[in-house]
Amino acid sequence: MEKRKLGGSDLFVYPITFGGNVFGWTIDEQKSFEILDGFTAAGFNFIDTADSYSHWVPGNKGGESETIIGNWMERRKNRKQVIIATKVGSIPGTTTKSLAKDYILKCVDASLKRLKTDYIDLYQSHYEDLNTPIEETLEAYDQLVKAGKVRWIGASNYSVPGLLAALDASEKLGLPKYQSLQPEYNLYKREGYEKELEQVVVDQNLGVINYYALASGFLSGKYRSEADLNKSQRGAATKNYLNERGFKILKALDEVSEQYNASLASIALAWLIARPSVTAPIASVTSLPQLEDLARAAELKLNNEDIAILDEASSWQ
Repeated sequence: MEKRKLGGSDLFVYPITFGGNVFGWTIDEQKSFEILDGFTAAGFNFIDTADSYSHWVPGNKGGESETIIGNWMERRKNRKQVIIATKVGSIPGTTTKSLAKDYILKCVDASLKRLKTDYIDLYQSHYEDLNTPIEETLEAYDQLVKAGKVRWIGASNYSVPGLLAALDASEKLGLPKYQSLQPEYNLYKREGYEKELEQVVVDQNLGVINYYALASGFLSGKYRSEADLNKSQRGAATKNYLNERGFKILKALDEVSEQYNASLASIALAWLIARPSVTAPIASVTSLPQLEDLARAAELKLNNEDIAILDEASSWQ
């Protein structure tokens, strides 16, 4: 595997980001340690989480994922070997978003405590906050960068106008600039990113760490009928993909996967990795055998013909 530079930062990551939303949700701490050990043993180094993960689980308050990652890094004494990305701005247990300066300054210290570290490699705005001036948000990040608590900043779930406004403010005011974008993007959900965001990230030299890279597991081929939806806790999220377009994409993945003797998940991730604007798609697993799909995806080099087959099957135009 070759490392990839994340935007204009000095962060060099391998081409798969581990999605930490499963920690404290579908897998407990012991299993999470096992998965993280396997992920890094396979050569990967980039882990993404958020201060709100996994508040949606009964009994959780948010911060469980960061806590597990922090405990793991402390136990393994490997903080310098991994790159940690987390997010701020989604208030657990509510639909409220806040990127106010005082809220960010409070939350970063809580995240650092849970992660058992004195710095965050990539600190991301989880969602746009239309009630807070972007200048105020960037000033908070500027304070954190100068204090050494944050190395670089990124944006997640931003619209084109919001992203451009933030980048413009950074340039005009000499404040930290978003170096990455975390949008939803996969073989099924293509239009929003390709039509609206992709040209912006290319023009602005932003790294892309897209989430739902496997469409909640649909692109693994595990869910092909409503009867399959109870195969996991995330199965219900794939119901809307069970349609003519979804089945056409699975058929193309079946065809291409045979050519490479690889799983559908590996092919779907390899298609993303081959996209020039994508740095490291985010994927999660809950068992060690599933890690093999990530490792295989990172080493696959799809040829132009097979990429075209997948492009055509998933075309939104």
